[in-house]
Amino acid sequence: MNKKMKKQFTMIIASTILLIIAFLIKSKLSIIFFLLSYIIVGYKIIYKAFRNIIRGKVFDENFLMAIATVGAIALGEYVEGAAVMLFYQIGELFQSYAVGKSRKNITALMDIRPDYANIEQEGGLEQVDPDDVEIGTIIIVKPGEKIPIDGIVISGESTLNTSALTGESLPRSVKAKDEVISGCVNRPG
Repeated sequence: MNKKMKKQFTMIIASTILLIIAFLIKSKLSIIFFLLSYIIVGYKIIYKAFRNIIRGKVFDENFLMAIATVGAIALGEYVEGAAVMLFYQIGELFQSYAVGKSRKNITALMDIRPDYANIEQEGGLEQVDPDDVEIGTIIIVKPGEKIPIDGIVISGESTLNTSALTGESLPRSVKAKDEVISGCVNRPG
């Protein structure tokens, strides 16, 4: 969890505690706790709604949440107003968490791209950037190296670890004329 998510989580906890207190009091004083709960968890949404109205962006999710919850409170349904805003913020927290996790996974996938390709030059191997390899160039992939670009096996046999790309834990056998995709790891062969 990042700093913003921790702050949002703290606001949700504080709002939930105030809601529970409001339920337990069962008097006119409970309205104050409902409103405090609503303000803690909803002040940013209300602020964003007004800011977007000034900018000409009226019908966004912040505006709709503000209308729904302020309307509930205006009708005397304090519980519903505070609870809807609380559940909305919980949903936003889950969404932030999922987006952060997705970004982290995409970044990890970007790391599977090899940094070089081995091409045969004058009897030896030269490491070049995979983006600089032209179509038709023969590359050599040593055991334990990642396949730098998509291609077709010209000679030899091997097994490929494709788990980083497909999630498949079993290695895939390849031989001459089989297609291979970049990012797979060449196992001994």
